[in-house]
Amino acid sequence: MQIGVVMGGISTEKEVSNLTGKYIIENLDKNKYEVLPIPINTKYELIDRAKCLEFAFIALHGSFGEDGQVQAILESIGVPYSGCGVLSSALCMDKDMSKKVFIAENIKTPKWTMVKREEEIDYNKIDEIGYPIIVKPNNGGSSIGITLVNHEDDLKDAVKQALKYDEEVMIEKYIKGEEITCCMLNGKVLPILSIKTKEEFFNYSSKYDDNGAEENIIELPEALKTRVEEICIKCWKSFKLRVYGRIDIIIKDGEIYVLEINTIPGMTKNSLFPKSAKAYGLSFSQLLDKIIESSLNTDKY
Repeated sequence: MQIGVVMGGISTEKEVSNLTGKYIIENLDKNKYEVLPIPINTKYELIDRAKCLEFAFIALHGSFGEDGQVQAILESIGVPYSGCGVLSSALCMDKDMSKKVFIAENIKTPKWTMVKREEEIDYNKIDEIGYPIIVKPNNGGSSIGITLVNHEDDLKDAVKQALKYDEEVMIEKYIKGEEITCCMLNGKVLPILSIKTKEEFFNYSSKYDDNGAEENIIELPEALKTRVEEICIKCWKSFKLRVYGRIDIIIKDGEIYVLEINTIPGMTKNSLFPKSAKAYGLSFSQLLDKIIESSLNTDKY
């Protein structure tokens, strides 16, 4: 089978996408697949470069990657692709919409508010949320453009920084607790990873630098583990996820807060998903086989 690995893209996460694509290409079984790198730099390149593929493995991150646009294009030209469909991709990429679904489904998530301009900051609402807060682009990932704000005097600059990367900014309550991530494959929760970083939060360098964070498989107390898994499965069903995804969670004082859902988790050598899959007993090559096989046998939304 001919597999095209779609990588690069147009978002601020292009560098991470290239790392993900490279690692996927290195680990795809060459005895099973004819592997073609498909680097793209514009939206228009995708149609020309992908229309003859038997399967597209999406290694794009950020806008025009995780937001459903690429998935819609591939569907329109009849090319099967990896992972989630258009609807779930778009919902999970939009952090504000994700939180609205969380609330509707009685899934706890940190309090938040949205702004499109510095002038829209409602300081009374921010006081209700309470400092410290996280300021971040609404549609983005890899912790790019994110600032931890402890004082009102720093809020406007943080919003200004986030607006460099998106037209809408989320201001979210910062909850300091135990950070975990739950990788899911075909609706099953793989071994849970605990994340401990030297920084105040899990930022870009923590995610992608060697030794940037301490990430270990953990065994939660049985009752807590059951609750976490139930919430992850609820997220899977509520967002109509397919094939694979990663759910980021904070646990504080026994409460479980879902931060966000990643429909195209990073797949670099330092990424969380390959570590979780390895603990489950899957090599990275075997994980890629599972993703391809499941994607080809799953209806998209």
